[in-house]
Amino acid sequence: MEDWKQRLGQAFGIDPEAARASAPQGEEAPADALAQQGKAMVNIVLEKKGRAGKQATIITELLADDDALKQLASELKQHCGTGGSARGGEILLQGDCRDKALQWLRERGFKARII
Repeated sequence: MEDWKQRLGQAFGIDPEAARASAPQGEEAPADALAQQGKAMVNIVLEKKGRAGKQATIITELLADDDALKQLASELKQHCGTGGSARGGEILLQGDCRDKALQWLRERGFKARII
């Protein structure tokens, strides 16, 4: 019985060994958000305006690049059990998650405060 990779390679006229050799070898992981933040303070704000009466927790003044910010936001959203987004040095969490976010950030070594 042939290997499925070999059969697939034969179907498309590609040598699987040559394709594996030309593939990029392990891309670098995004830089750690905590290392990028340094000793700078992170602010946690509850915002209600312009959201049809709904609350949103916004974590501001994050100095991480976009990749590290998205990874940080993903982990924080999972911890809080809510949706949200990350862009432009801010993480937005749906609902009032100030206390959970503060605790989580401090456990990871960030200097954070609720405003």
